[in-house]
Amino acid sequence: MATFAVTYTYDERADVRDTFRPEHRAYLAGLAGSGSLRGSGPWTTGAPGALLVLEADDEAAARALLADDPFQREGLVTAVDVRGWDVVLGPWSA
Repeated sequence: MATFAVTYTYDERADVRDTFRPEHRAYLAGLAGSGSLRGSGPWTTGAPGALLVLEADDEAAARALLADDPFQREGLVTAVDVRGWDVVLGPWSA
């Protein structure tokens, strides 16, 4: 398994995000429960978006994990950047 840092960029429709946030978080909780999601959360400053850390076989598999995210389904995510991440220090390092 490889680790991927994923950044979401959200559109400006905070009201729509609020509507779908419970479903979005439930979806991500399922990924966390299966061990695919290490952590996630929204940025607290700057443009709206979030950081997610995933475990997957490859980039295509990481993207597939997020394809059914309600925020993506509803068009709230305007950009997704998936990058392999070599975790060398800390509790997530091998």
